[in-house]
Amino acid sequence: MFKIFKYLKPKDWIYIAISVALIVFQVWLEITMPQYTKELSSTVSSGVIVMSEVWKNGGLMMACAAGSFACAIICGWFVSQVAANFAKTLRENMFEKIVNFSNTEINHFSTPSLITRTTNDIVQMQMLIAMGLQVIVKAPVLAIWAICKISTTNIRWTLAVIITVCAIIIMLSLLLSLCYPKFKKIQKLTDDLNEVTRENISGVRVVRAYNAEEYQENKFEKVNAAVTKNHLFTIRTMSFMSPVMTLCMSGLSLAIFWIAAVLINGVTKSSMIETIAARVDIIGSMTEFSQYALQVVGAFMMLIMIFVILPRTLVSGKRVNEVLDTIPSITYPQSSPLTELSGEVEFKNVSFGYADGNENCLENISFKINKGETFAIIGATGSGKTTLINLISRFYDTSQGEVLIDGENIKDFSKADLHKKISLAPQKAALFKGDVKSNIIYGTNDDVSDDDPRIARALSIAKADFVDELENGIHSEVAQGGTNFSGGQKQRISIARAVFKDSEIIIFDDTFSALDYKTDMLVRKQLKENLNGTTVIIVAQRIGTIKNADQILVLDKGKVVGLGKHEDLLQNCTVYKEIALSQLNKEEL
Repeated sequence: MFKIFKYLKPKDWIYIAISVALIVFQVWLEITMPQYTKELSSTVSSGVIVMSEVWKNGGLMMACAAGSFACAIICGWFVSQVAANFAKTLRENMFEKIVNFSNTEINHFSTPSLITRTTNDIVQMQMLIAMGLQVIVKAPVLAIWAICKISTTNIRWTLAVIITVCAIIIMLSLLLSLCYPKFKKIQKLTDDLNEVTRENISGVRVVRAYNAEEYQENKFEKVNAAVTKNHLFTIRTMSFMSPVMTLCMSGLSLAIFWIAAVLINGVTKSSMIETIAARVDIIGSMTEFSQYALQVVGAFMMLIMIFVILPRTLVSGKRVNEVLDTIPSITYPQSSPLTELSGEVEFKNVSFGYADGNENCLENISFKINKGETFAIIGATGSGKTTLINLISRFYDTSQGEVLIDGENIKDFSKADLHKKISLAPQKAALFKGDVKSNIIYGTNDDVSDDDPRIARALSIAKADFVDELENGIHSEVAQGGTNFSGGQKQRISIARAVFKDSEIIIFDDTFSALDYKTDMLVRKQLKENLNGTTVIIVAQRIGTIKNADQILVLDKGKVVGLGKHEDLLQNCTVYKEIALSQLNKEEL
């Protein structure tokens, strides 16, 4: 966990140094107070009360208390700054790291787990710094300093404190060993809880359509019960701390007074005056020692709060470090090769298998797409169409073979240059909260005005005429996930976004499936008329969508079983002919 503190900035370390100095000064003030208490006790016990001495020692005690109070407030401000800045830095680094993850790392951690690590786990660490930094420094300094003061007094009092401290340490160690595994399990169960909740909310329409509310409730209840069970165990276990600490403190106070009584009874001096003086000194020392002893025990009581949250924070720190220390499986060079080609894609003997799969889902794929061609991919569900598209965008790297763009291996392109060459309209349209315009120009760093002709062109090509009919036009609100638009409307905005980017290669991953046949035909017509010279790759299930493509690739169980034009494939590819005849009759074909 302690590796994670490397993300503290120099400013944070300065604040920590100031806080430590303030804490040490605060401890010095608190350690000094018992000395004045001893003087007051001695003055009162002597029977001859000098008010000037009472006022002097009382005033110094109040000054120490006020100084300690002021130090605590100022230190609290600095510590809160450190905690907030540290959490901010961690969230920024986590987000940047996750954004650069390939699909392999995303699948390894899972989306719910990454959400938990970015939120709940970082909050746990922020709480430790905000609540614990002062205690972590103050408690040992106060305890050691007070013990040093105690060790100069009667050995029997010192021994009583040592026994009490040993009992507290044994108790804390035992409770920590019992709770740490449970806290580790709680964080994993929190991931599961987030996963079930997220699944239920995102699929709420399906849940209601199938009357599966009770099933989902039972599913949630199972995970929730496991979380509750672990929380109850840790809370009940840690609850032993308070009564044990109270017992130790009360027992120590009783031991101090008992030892003092023994010492007073054992005083035998030659004169009454010397006897009284000796007893007064014992009473004063007892008062001073009592405060020091209570400070030692109080230091350990302060540590209780830390030991309550420390086990879970240790687990959280480890989980955050796992993400931050993960090296993405896909890395990019800083610069890209110069190429004279534009919009050309080639697969050379490409095979690919997922990390958790037993066999390749793509096997020995080879084909070439020339600049300006419309290239279509078709095949049965699970044949590897989307996987193949993901290799072009380099969401995954090939297991064997190579993917070339403009004659160069895609691994030689920088991330910015590679993604600049490719536009993607995914199978599931992803819209972001904002307005229609912000979704269309998404990823463009240029300052795009409302009357920019590229927006009107993109909407026209995507046949997104409905945008003009909206009350606020391109400034109409888009809810998170585009839930205020229909499936077809979301896909047309997604198509407009891909067209607006004006890349050399545009990929439509089953994008037309949500469009009706007429709109499908009109969009393809607009693409052909307006994107002359742009390489278009279409993944589709409809024969009508792809039959006019320059080349059609037919996949079956991850292998190429056909490559050519529509008419040729009808003659030479059995799989393609079966798909075609399942959708159109012979006359239509």
